[in-house]
Amino acid sequence: MNTSETDPTRALIISADGFEDSELLEPRRHLAAAGMALDIASLQRGTLTGRHGAQVQATLAVGELDTSSYDLLILPGGKAPARLREHPEVLELVRRFFASGRPVAAICHGPQILAAAGLLQGRRVTGYRAIAGELREAGAHYADEPVVVDGPLITSRQPADIPDFVAAILKATGR
Repeated sequence: MNTSETDPTRALIISADGFEDSELLEPRRHLAAAGMALDIASLQRGTLTGRHGAQVQATLAVGELDTSSYDLLILPGGKAPARLREHPEVLELVRRFFASGRPVAAICHGPQILAAAGLLQGRRVTGYRAIAGELREAGAHYADEPVVVDGPLITSRQPADIPDFVAAILKATGR
């Protein structure tokens, strides 16, 4: 991982319409303030609208990404993960990133993508309480905690946990 100012840590956020506004915007704001370069990708390039009306630009489409140029993957929650987990190219990208050993951070419903990709077997994770059963069915050990770190995997439950989520990401990336 990179910590120099001339070559910043690069983070990739994957989301879609219906994202939970604060779970994308707040980590993006805090990580940018810490000097990270962040890109947002979706199924296609264009404007994404959050559950509460926030809009962000997806400047990349998942199908055109080279994951090797990123140090961190972030999966915000809301309704977007339910849509994203239905797309094989998203699941394959997440699997490749996860296999690289670089940090993967998912909050709220974000871990649904990890479950759909088959990456939670034997992992200790958290997520929004309503998906706890789904995470357990995927083989995860669910913990109802603000943030859970299991190796390079960082998971969090909900918007109230964003400060802990961001702190864990910063620690994992050496910031």
